Amino acid sequence: MQSASLSDARVAARHRLLWRWHFYAGLFVMPLLLVLAITGTLYCFQPQIEPLLYHDRMIVDARTQPRLSQQVLLAKATIAEPRDAVPTTAVINTDPRRSAEFVFRLRSGSSESVYLNPYTGEVLGRLSVENRLMKQIRNLHRGLMLGKTGEILMELAACWTLVMIGTGIALWWPKAGQAGGRFVPRLSSSKGRVWWRELHAVGGAWLALGALFFVLSGLPWSSTWGKQFKALATSAQLGYPQGAWGRAHVHSAKPAMNMTDPSMAGMKMDDLPLPQTPWAVGDTHVPQSAADAMDGTIPLDKVIALAAQAGVRDGYDIALPTTAEGVYTVSYFPADPQAERTLHIDRYSGQILSDIAYRDYGRVAQWISYGTSLHMGRYFGVANQILSSAISLGLAAMSISGFVMWRKRKPARVIGAPSRPVLHPPMRAWVGGLTALGIVFPMMGLTMLIVWISDRLLFSPRKVADTR
Repeated sequence: MQSASLSDARVAARHRLLWRWHFYAGLFVMPLLLVLAITGTLYCFQPQIEPLLYHDRMIVDARTQPRLSQQVLLAKATIAEPRDAVPTTAVINTDPRRSAEFVFRLRSGSSESVYLNPYTGEVLGRLSVENRLMKQIRNLHRGLMLGKTGEILMELAACWTLVMIGTGIALWWPKAGQAGGRFVPRLSSSKGRVWWRELHAVGGAWLALGALFFVLSGLPWSSTWGKQFKALATSAQLGYPQGAWGRAHVHSAKPAMNMTDPSMAGMKMDDLPLPQTPWAVGDTHVPQSAADAMDGTIPLDKVIALAAQAGVRDGYDIALPTTAEGVYTVSYFPADPQAERTLHIDRYSGQILSDIAYRDYGRVAQWISYGTSLHMGRYFGVANQILSSAISLGLAAMSISGFVMWRKRKPARVIGAPSRPVLHPPMRAWVGGLTALGIVFPMMGLTMLIVWISDRLLFSPRKVADTR
């Protein structure tokens, strides 16, 4: 009898300890998760939102007459811009209702898009690249528009979401007596905080897998851990294609400058003025055009023809050469990861210096490419957008319900954390799991240590609530 009583006490203590860590994770993650959910949902529908917002610049009346050549349109855009503006990017879109778009870097260092009617060459308007709505939403999503500090906060929020998911599932599972209680909230027989708890627990269980996928597919793009992960994947030859080490697939008859000696290459794909590049090629070095072949730069339409011959025909960006040794870089980042393509083309000879396709990626990079496409709601069209948005908004609802429960149980002038259990139940699996997370995500490990020390020193039993 005493043994059974001790066993029950250990179960209660384990539940209390898991609840305490779930509370701390949620307290930090809740506001940031709301930002991630709302901005992620909006950004997911970028293809539909931007043409509505900027209809006068992005949309034109379709005509039967042929479009002007891209080189002519670029020349007209250049004339319309200030004399010191430098063209950096051409957006290639063959939709008969879409305008032509070119991006220029201004003397101030900022960039702006210029839109033209592709049939007449008329300038339709301009948009600041940095200040357009979707760019601001993306910056909020990645780093709260606070620079490096915000990016670290968002990265930590993603890591702590893993703790919140794990402890949340553990808390939900033992309390379920039957399958119906596990997967259907018992709202009709619940009131007050219990009603919110049912909604929160069962809803969180349904969303756990989607939340886990969002975290794991988003972290490789983070500015701190993501960069370290890229380096690790590259060194293990599981991430970047061989081009990261200067051995990209070369079609050119001549060896590409700076591709055989990466130490000479000063620019990487992530440095180019492109809206987004595939994860797998972000750290690959950009080759240079042969400086001794000053026969004149090939026209933009020749680059488009070369891309078409290589199988890239629509919906891509071209980074334009801005120096004598610069190259044309064709970056194709479509919804289907297997169609991703990166081409570097000599600006004088038209030789394809480097051609990196999905098949050249390492296994990890291939998985991340699929994860990115699904994360952004691109892989299977509108259905993917709706599914991603449903998960995001569901997580926002979990944040709100968690906040409501906290306010309903929190006494005045205290933090309202669940009280620390008197017993110390053996939780080797949990300790091992959290330790592993701390090793894989060092910044998270540091914050977990800070939380543990603070919990011991600052949040004494007198400063926390003991209500359930």
